[in-house]
Amino acid sequence: MISAVAITYNESQNIERYIKSLSFADEIIIVDSHSTDNTVSLAESLGAKVIQRTFENFSDQKNFTLSLAKHDWVTFFDLDELINSGLADEIISTVKNEPKFQAYEVKRNFHFMGKRIKHSGFQTDKVARLFNKNYCHYNSNLVHETLICEGSTGVLNQPLEHYGYQGFDHYNNKLTQYSDLQAKDLYQKNVRPNLYHFLFKPWYKFVQNYVFRLGFLDGKEGFILCYVNAFAVFKRYIKLWLMYRHLN
Repeated sequence: MISAVAITYNESQNIERYIKSLSFADEIIIVDSHSTDNTVSLAESLGAKVIQRTFENFSDQKNFTLSLAKHDWVTFFDLDELINSGLADEIISTVKNEPKFQAYEVKRNFHFMGKRIKHSGFQTDKVARLFNKNYCHYNSNLVHETLICEGSTGVLNQPLEHYGYQGFDHYNNKLTQYSDLQAKDLYQKNVRPNLYHFLFKPWYKFVQNYVFRLGFLDGKEGFILCYVNAFAVFKRYIKLWLMYRHLN
């Protein structure tokens, strides 16, 4: 028995495809952060159980969502990830055949500006998407939350397609949201920004992904991707600096 859970906010363009791809699950639970589009009505019309809850941070929202699952084995995919039939079949067979691990990671093929990105830091991208909830929970990070597993972790053979790019403004806004949450997390940890954070860390982020992780092989899309991700690091510390100055 498998519970498929997810968190949403204004995902009307993805929700139908997403729920249909989870037809193998025994229940589908969506925790929605008060979407202003028709995400909720679409999800409910497709048979998903929807609970609306105010969003505080990713870890808190995901742990709450996880607590609603009836079954031990859970899938927790993002709405911009495509679960193909091969991956769905592997998930089913893994759960049925006495799983050897308490959690399973899935390799992701990232697509940006209409191109499959094979380098730029994404060549080793894999995330935990299938796990036994009795052994797992999300850590307290406000963003880029990590699944903590009290057991061993395996890797599924079938990859998924990750379509995190839905337009430049959408992608940039998503990075801005991450920067805001990361700044808040650093503020709570009493980290004070200095020239090292403003100058070196964004520069290193770009060089690491574009040079050392071969982003230049992804062409102009690789350059743009590495640049905007490095700039997001700069914005993170600007936001943090403004928080200490009590400025918006």
